[in-house]
Amino acid sequence: MTWLTGGWPHVGAVAGKAALMYGTALVALRLGERRTLAQWTIVDFVAAVAVGAIVGRTAIASRQSFVTGAVALVTLIVMHHVVSRLRFHPIFRRLTDHRIRVLVAHGRIRRRQLRICGLTESDLVAQLRQRGVFGLSGVRFVLYEAKGGLTVVPESVATSEAIDLVQAGLREAVDLPGRSPADD
Repeated sequence: MTWLTGGWPHVGAVAGKAALMYGTALVALRLGERRTLAQWTIVDFVAAVAVGAIVGRTAIASRQSFVTGAVALVTLIVMHHVVSRLRFHPIFRRLTDHRIRVLVAHGRIRRRQLRICGLTESDLVAQLRQRGVFGLSGVRFVLYEAKGGLTVVPESVATSEAIDLVQAGLREAVDLPGRSPADD
């Protein structure tokens, strides 16, 4: 029957280590970057997967001590904090974050940009319909943001503040229409 239960002392040790790792993760994540759970970039996703792997492995591996798992966990949280701070540097940010992509420019779908992003035209059209956009004729830009969201900029954007925000996004964009002749 040990193949099923693993022996009751072992089960108790697993429960104890799991509870300790849960508490350690809770404290470490609370002291770490808030963005770890609120906004998912590549950096955040890697940290979350690694934290989950360490917590799970430490809880069930009989040869791994709680201290080993806790040190690994805290090290990852510290590294995540360091990398999150380094993202403020433009060169490092280019290594860790996706650039903004212009998927639609002046009512025209940019198929090359869709392919680069791994999106089909059907994916784009479905997202536009969900946002209440039923035709491209009134769309100035559709921006594929760094975190995977879409921003739809209608042709009728009139306020200077809105235009300033769009221009800021376009400055960050890769392959902005008008800068590169190879569009589709």
